[in-house]
Amino acid sequence: MESIGINPQLLVAFLINFLILFGLLTAVLYKPILKMLDERQAKIKESLEQAEKIKEQTSRSEEQIKAAIETARKEGQVIIAHASQIADKIKEEAKEGARKEADVIINKAKDEIKLERDKSIADLRSEFANLTVLAAEKVIKESLDSQKHRKLIDDVLEQSKTFKQN
Repeated sequence: MESIGINPQLLVAFLINFLILFGLLTAVLYKPILKMLDERQAKIKESLEQAEKIKEQTSRSEEQIKAAIETARKEGQVIIAHASQIADKIKEEAKEGARKEADVIINKAKDEIKLERDKSIADLRSEFANLTVLAAEKVIKESLDSQKHRKLIDDVLEQSKTFKQN
């Protein structure tokens, strides 16, 4: 081989150096790099799995939120309908209370008017009796017994009442 220009001792030395260098690089660099790449691949795979889980959780959460919103909307509609019914009931009760109060006021006013009328009639009778007594005194020119005259006038008024009612 020397004739080709290759020195076998040098070739063996290069081969031994290459094998030592290859063994050192394998032990020192190749295995840690492969280990680091495997760890990185595992982390990436784990991250992808977590991302997929988060995506599934997000879609489930969105469905739950939509369901909760729909439920809340339905409950809100029920509450609004209930409030509307209560408002109508309160309005009706207020109207009924106002009607009753108006009836009470009207009845009270009628009673007061009747009392005033009866009082006015009694006052007119008394005044009429006094005027009649005075007129009779002037006509007769002497004072008659006022109690007898009042009784006579009351009797006449009572009789006139019975005539008016018939």
